[in-house]
Amino acid sequence: MLEPKQDSAWRETISGWTEAWWKTLEDRAMTEAKPINPQRVAWELSPRLPDHAIITSDSGSCANWYARDLKIRRGMKCSLSGGLASMGAAVPYAIAAKMAFPDLPVIALVGDGAMQMNNMAELITVAKYWRDWASPCWICAVWNNEDLNQVTWEQRVMEGDPKFEASQRLPNVPYHKFAQLIGLEGIYIDRAEDVAPAWEAALRAARPVLLEFKTDPEVPPLPPHITLAQAKHFTSALLKVDPSETSIIANTARQVLANLLPSKR
Repeated sequence: MLEPKQDSAWRETISGWTEAWWKTLEDRAMTEAKPINPQRVAWELSPRLPDHAIITSDSGSCANWYARDLKIRRGMKCSLSGGLASMGAAVPYAIAAKMAFPDLPVIALVGDGAMQMNNMAELITVAKYWRDWASPCWICAVWNNEDLNQVTWEQRVMEGDPKFEASQRLPNVPYHKFAQLIGLEGIYIDRAEDVAPAWEAALRAARPVLLEFKTDPEVPPLPPHITLAQAKHFTSALLKVDPSETSIIANTARQVLANLLPSKR
C-alpha cells in the first residue's frame, strides 16, 4: 500500500547528517591525549571487527565509546548492561556468549572500575574453560584511566561539582599481568600508534587475551549538542578548582575543535 516517492531530499539530508557525525567522531578519536585517547580504542576496533562477532560492554565511560565509535554490521550480536547501569556485566556476558557460541569471536569492553569490582575474578572462569571452546578468540579490553570516569564527568556536567578524589580515584592495577598470571595472554598499550596493532594481535591470538589500554581520563564524552545548563555546570566545576582543571580545558578544546580544524592525516 506504500507509494514510491521520487523526492529523496529528506533521506539525503539524514544521510548527510550521519556522514558528518561519523567524520566528527573520527576526528575526536584521533585527537591527541595523554597517553591514549579513550575514543580511539573503540574507533580502531570498529573496522577490525570480524563478521558475526559478539561484543559486550560494561557500564561507565566505555559504554559511551561502545555506543558511538563502533559500526555494527548485520550478523553481529551486542549486549550492554541494562540493569540501570549496573557495573560488572561485560565479562560475565562475554563468557555466556562464548559458551553459547563457542566458534564465534567475543569481545568484552570494560572500564577499570568495573574490572576491579568483579570482572577480574571472572577471568579465572575464562582460564578454566577456554580450551574447550571451538575458537580461542575471546578478548577483554580494559580502559585503565584510574578513575570512575562516568560519574566524574556526570558530577562536572550535571551538578557543577569538581572531581572528588576520595571517591573517584582508583588504584592502578596491572590487569594484563593478572591475565598472564592465570594463563591468558596480556598486552599493555600506552601509545596511540600501538592501539590498532594490539587489536590485530589479539584477534589472531591462540588463547584469550586481555588488552590493557592506558587512557586519558580527562577526554570529555561530549554530546552532539551542548546545552546551556551543561555548559554552566561545567564552568562551575572548573571555578571550584577541579584537580585536573588544566588537562580538562586542553582536552575539551581539542574535542570541540576536532571537526572544525583541518585534519593532520
